[in-house]
Amino acid sequence: MLDQDFCAFLEYQISSALQQLQQDEGKGYWCDGVLPLPTQDYSIQAVNRTREIILKAFIGKDGQSAYILILKLGNKAFSRYSRNLDITAHMPDVTDAGSWNIDMTEKTMEIRFR
Repeated sequence: MLDQDFCAFLEYQISSALQQLQQDEGKGYWCDGVLPLPTQDYSIQAVNRTREIILKAFIGKDGQSAYILILKLGNKAFSRYSRNLDITAHMPDVTDAGSWNIDMTEKTMEIRFR
């Protein structure tokens, strides 16, 4: 379910994950918001094809650099998404480095949901 509460939840979780970064380049980064992309199809059918939800996150030391945020949905998260239910319980812990990937050069962030 992509609503304002979910986007706010992502914002705080991303900020927490950024604090865990070991890269010097990312020290002091935080997230100032997450928004849906107006051109993106978030229908169950479209998400089923790719198992991805693509959003925009504002990240940086000032929180204003636009990053592409890719949420990769595992089976449990997609099952809940397909029934229009909350998927936050399937978000990885911010300390799970294998589930979070940020590329500061390409300005992308990927989160692998369970």
